[in-house]
Amino acid sequence: MSSIFTRIIHGDIPCHKIWEDDRFFAFLDIHPIRAGHTLLIPKVEVDRFFDMDADMLTGIMLAAKPIAAALEKVVPCNRVGMIVAGLEVPHAHMHLIPIDTMADLDFGRAKGASPETLADMAAKIRAAL
Repeated sequence: MSSIFTRIIHGDIPCHKIWEDDRFFAFLDIHPIRAGHTLLIPKVEVDRFFDMDADMLTGIMLAAKPIAAALEKVVPCNRVGMIVAGLEVPHAHMHLIPIDTMADLDFGRAKGASPETLADMAAKIRAAL
């Protein structure tokens, strides 16, 4: 069975896409910790982040760099934090989160965002890429 992320990539589940290329896909988290909270995933379904081969690991980091730069332009923050946990969805992914302090990485603070808010944020981030 395909992961929820694979179904998002295929368009079976809607998302607020930020960016994609032939190997990776970035979209906004619907339960963001902070505004701009982005998920970056490989299009190939790999369960564990470090099960990706070296080329894919390098590629996802290189893909994250311009997205993080765009987030810093759009969301006032000290920096963009990155988390790889991989516990909730069996599809490798990284969280890119605009932060000011370590407390901004607390997943317990996540809350839903309206589709309108997410669409507006996604448009701003895409424009900054």
